[in-house]
Amino acid sequence: MRMASGVLREALIDVDAIAENVRHLRRLTGVEVIAVVKAEGYGHGAASRGRRAAPRWREPYSASPTSTKRSPCGAEESARRSSRGCTLPVRRSPRPSARTSSSGSPTSTSCCVRGDAAQGDRPAAVHLKIETGLSRNGIAPADWRVVFSEAARLERIGRLRVVGLFSHLSNTSEADDRAALARFEEGVVLAAAAGLNPPLRHIAATHAAIALPEARLNAVRIGIGIYGISPFDDRSSADLGLRPAMTLRGAVAAVRRVPAGTGVSYGYAYRTETDTTLALVPLGYADGVPRQASGRGPVTINGRRFTVAGRIAMDQFVVDVGDHPVAVGDEAVLFGDPTLGVPSARDWADAADTIDYEIVTRIGARVPRREVGA
Repeated sequence: MRMASGVLREALIDVDAIAENVRHLRRLTGVEVIAVVKAEGYGHGAASRGRRAAPRWREPYSASPTSTKRSPCGAEESARRSSRGCTLPVRRSPRPSARTSSSGSPTSTSCCVRGDAAQGDRPAAVHLKIETGLSRNGIAPADWRVVFSEAARLERIGRLRVVGLFSHLSNTSEADDRAALARFEEGVVLAAAAGLNPPLRHIAATHAAIALPEARLNAVRIGIGIYGISPFDDRSSADLGLRPAMTLRGAVAAVRRVPAGTGVSYGYAYRTETDTTLALVPLGYADGVPRQASGRGPVTINGRRFTVAGRIAMDQFVVDVGDHPVAVGDEAVLFGDPTLGVPSARDWADAADTIDYEIVTRIGARVPRREVGA
């Protein structure tokens, strides 16, 4: 297959696959699906793909049932988000030490719990995150009572509307996740005692939403699963009924015949064993292709699978195609849907000793995203 004239590299985003994945996960879990589109939709592009995933999408930030995770923001930013109808996450305890960032500005936690993000007569809508064992963020258990009490007070006076209570699991083991779930349920009870009864309770991301049914509660947050990537080491996307949405490909930019013993790319980590043909692919670590996969990353050209020859450079890498016929402009697929005979993001993750989440998320802005599908 040949690439369109003038296209050097691109990421094809199958919007039908995204929609099908969401429908499948809704059927599987039977609860509200909150679409997580952080990091520009795990590298797929956030806004247009978010609309495919969630009919009640609001941009550029989120409102249930679509959720983006962003870093803490100051009072002004929280107010701006709230004025646009966004639902704000509250992730930290409003203690003096947590109220200010390193720059001394209020975080989203303190300003939201105080009700600073309310706009006029419209209360700020928030999800309260409680810490249940991941040790990253979330309102500390010692502060649950005071935060819930203050949030309930602000609800009564119309400054705040708590629409969700949530936490996050470590996916370490079922036992660890069940322990975290039990702590979360303790928080739900305390919140109710304080007068908070948010309509959404969510702790499960894709992994637990599939593997731990009791963690589904009445909503799940689906991130990587939307894009058709499995969060499990022992189960593929196809095993889960999911279809990868991203295909990363480039057009062969040059072809040359070389003799045996020819060194390839920096450091000559690869030398040809026989007379052979080398194909140059214009994708490199500046585009997010991991240099750690040098000499190991898989590529499909004209239906034949090859391996990157030598080191991946900033803008390009080389493939030894032997005597296989390859021409300038031919399509080189790095990863996509493996059921179509191309490598997967997991294959590249294995080659780079990382996870497939990172492979798709790190694809840079220099690579144009092009939607395909309905």
